[in-house]
Amino acid sequence: MRIRVLILVVTVILAGLGVMALIEGEPADVFRDALYTTVWYLLVLVAAPRARPARVAGIALGLSFAVEFFQLTGFPEAHPSARILLGSTFSAPDLLWYTLGAAACLVAHHRTRTRG
Repeated sequence: MRIRVLILVVTVILAGLGVMALIEGEPADVFRDALYTTVWYLLVLVAAPRARPARVAGIALGLSFAVEFFQLTGFPEAHPSARILLGSTFSAPDLLWYTLGAAACLVAHHRTRTRG
């Protein structure tokens, strides 16, 4: 299962890069933020494959929020390598998109568990 989830991580990252290349403005930001939380969700799932979907979603959402609030410290702005991974500017609407991304992952995960 972990290999399949890691393949999904790569797929989601590629989708995010595709969004950046093909879409501009607010729609791109929304998709990128949702996909960002999706990557966290999948990485948590790799680390804890037997965790309940709601717990995985909560952890992924918490990590997304933590990174967003970390941007308020100014650290990412002062360090270019951190800026690439963490972003540089706090944006409150991102919290909504992270939440929607976690919710979408939760629904998808729940559906795959009940089917299989």
